[in-house]
Amino acid sequence: MTQPLSYPGRPLTPAPGAETRELRIARVRSHARRLFWPSLVLIAVAGAVGYFSGNIPAPVSEWLSDWMLWAVAGILVLFLVVVPYLRWLARTYTVTTRRVIAQSGLLRRNRTEILHARGYTIGERRGPLQRLWGSGTLSLSNGVDEPVRLVDIPSVRLMHEALADQVEVSQILAHRDSHAMPIVPGPPPPLP
Repeated sequence: MTQPLSYPGRPLTPAPGAETRELRIARVRSHARRLFWPSLVLIAVAGAVGYFSGNIPAPVSEWLSDWMLWAVAGILVLFLVVVPYLRWLARTYTVTTRRVIAQSGLLRRNRTEILHARGYTIGERRGPLQRLWGSGTLSLSNGVDEPVRLVDIPSVRLMHEALADQVEVSQILAHRDSHAMPIVPGPPPPLP
């Protein structure tokens, strides 16, 4: 251990010059409230199919049979439930001790990374509904690359604090390691 125990709450830091392991701090997706309407559609379609299956009124049953009812229900569920769920599932944000990784896409994966050691500014945007649910959008910009946006993530305040802490710790470690004295193997030099 390289730091005194009298400072509770500080993250443990590796010895100078030692290789630091990359640990995952958090992995989040967009807030799940985006799945409210798809889940409502699924409940409504399941209820309608359950009610009308084998119980279609006479004037409508001339052109709509049970298999057509099930086919329409399947198409509705596919496009209004499954596709939005897969789109929500395909976007993840991972925060490690070294970087932030934003991944998205079902068939074609897009991956954007930003390193904590380079430093970046954290912009937070929250709309009225996002404030109600405790979510928000974070924009991470280092001034050189395109900003990385963490869109509609839950517990945005906690994520903001965690990212600020990681930037601070990473910059301290990078500064400390850049000024560390090199270790020369072999016996120590003679004393004068």
